[in-house]
Amino acid sequence: MAVFRSGLLVLTTPLASLAPRLSPILTSAARLVNHTLYVHLQPGMSLGGPAQPQSSLVQATFEVLDFIAHLYAGADVHRHLDVRILLTNIGVKSASLPSLPNSVQNLAHPPEVVLTDFQTLDGSQYNPVKQQLERYATSCYSCCPQLASVLLYPDYGSGELPVESLDVPLPSTIRPASPVTRSPKQPVRGYHRGAVGGTFDRLHNAHKVLLSVACILAQEQLVVGVADKDLLKSKLLPELLQPYAERVEHLSEFLVDIKPSLTFDIIPLLDPYGPAGSNPSLEFLVVSEETCRGGMAVNRFRLENDLEELALYQIQLLKDQNHKDNEEDKVSSSSFRQRMLGNLLRPPYKRPELPTHLYVIGLTGISGSGKSSVAQRLKGLGAYVIDSDQLGHRAYAPGGPAYQPVVEAFGTVPCLCRPDILHKDGIINRKVLGSRVFGNKKQLKILTDIMWPVIAKLAREEMDQAVAEGKHVCVIDAAMLLEAGWQNMVHEVWTVVIPETEAIRRIVERDGLSEAAAQSRLQSQMSGQQLVDQSHVVLSTLWEPHVTQRQVEKAWALLQKRIPQTP
Repeated sequence: MAVFRSGLLVLTTPLASLAPRLSPILTSAARLVNHTLYVHLQPGMSLGGPAQPQSSLVQATFEVLDFIAHLYAGADVHRHLDVRILLTNIGVKSASLPSLPNSVQNLAHPPEVVLTDFQTLDGSQYNPVKQQLERYATSCYSCCPQLASVLLYPDYGSGELPVESLDVPLPSTIRPASPVTRSPKQPVRGYHRGAVGGTFDRLHNAHKVLLSVACILAQEQLVVGVADKDLLKSKLLPELLQPYAERVEHLSEFLVDIKPSLTFDIIPLLDPYGPAGSNPSLEFLVVSEETCRGGMAVNRFRLENDLEELALYQIQLLKDQNHKDNEEDKVSSSSFRQRMLGNLLRPPYKRPELPTHLYVIGLTGISGSGKSSVAQRLKGLGAYVIDSDQLGHRAYAPGGPAYQPVVEAFGTVPCLCRPDILHKDGIINRKVLGSRVFGNKKQLKILTDIMWPVIAKLAREEMDQAVAEGKHVCVIDAAMLLEAGWQNMVHEVWTVVIPETEAIRRIVERDGLSEAAAQSRLQSQMSGQQLVDQSHVVLSTLWEPHVTQRQVEKAWALLQKRIPQTP
């Protein structure tokens, strides 16, 4: 069976009857398409007659909005598919319904196959119907040459056509936030301009419901606020958020695909109100159950500034049937970011100069991140762990490779304002040495220029020891891995992240420092974001120990699949 990258699914069954059949239809489509699946709603259309079928306008009712939400919810099972319901032929209530565009709509990913739920009388896929389907698809949308076509019902496996269901309305998922009665067949009102906002990280099906409803309501312009800067600080695992420009790029492509007739104004959302709180031309705002209170706050803000209230439309959250115990039960970008933990984010470095048959991981993270505990978990799985702090102690010890250079650089003559860096027994007083270099970039550079090459040399010696012991994976546990430039002696950089507030709490509890001192320590290091930007794998110790263990085991299992196998 051929598998296509992109496809167009034309649904011809009336929506109420189609709803209970969506699962097998989407499953069949998912077997044939592996990237982008466009969905075109044309209930009641026949492909069986001699005349060329034409696209007709579908009245936007609350039943249509509920069906769109229902379809996206069902599509969430097929995570590999980017499903996009096309809205070009769906129109809202108005004095005169707008005419359909005469031109063929260009899609970002031209379909290679067109599929349909249309039922032939004998259940077969005979050519006249398939030819009608192909002609219809190419008259509406830009498609690849040599477009293939498939009728999905014969693929159900039972050999029988589905039995017609009763005309039962779908559960209500979209409603005006004001207490008004709505019925499934009630037409949806249209507005000239409206707004919707969100983070829109890794655009998922819950986002698509929110955006689709906003696109149906808006007839001229849709303002889309995309959270940025301060609004991202409270997000879970903000280091793994897509950059603003990337989120906007994916969002723009999706919006232009589903309703190209609209003007889209995508702007950074820098405060809780955004343009919805100040733009007098806006008429509605689409919110989720979660952000409904924020929508009401926007309206209070508008009234305080002599602007008319916005009509609020509230979208029910999509449930995530596959969420884990530490994840949200809704379809959420936060859960998607959690699932990235332990995955390979970018190709490993090639390091032919490293010992043969030894794969080296550089493990780093901000102070308090739990990096050392992750190192011990990796050791328990079979890794050889090199602790750079212990190497530093060896280097500083009398007779160690860094002892004499440090003593010569920082002196041993004490004074009232400058105590000796040596204890009475000749051991370097690291606390005193630290006070000399802390906050003094020049002095710190003198020290790191001495220490970092020495520790790197000791680490390479430890790698040879790992090979001698028959180890295949070596982990260098080093807080300053990237600052020291040690990424040039590892195949992958793994970073452990936690929120800065949690790191401060742990440092205060572990080291007895004040919050200000803990904050100062973190400011002297690379930020979690800077570390992640250069990392291959990201982990987090934010949750219970068993969750961390599960992450580490996942990362280890994936590592075993990609490291070169020894003969």
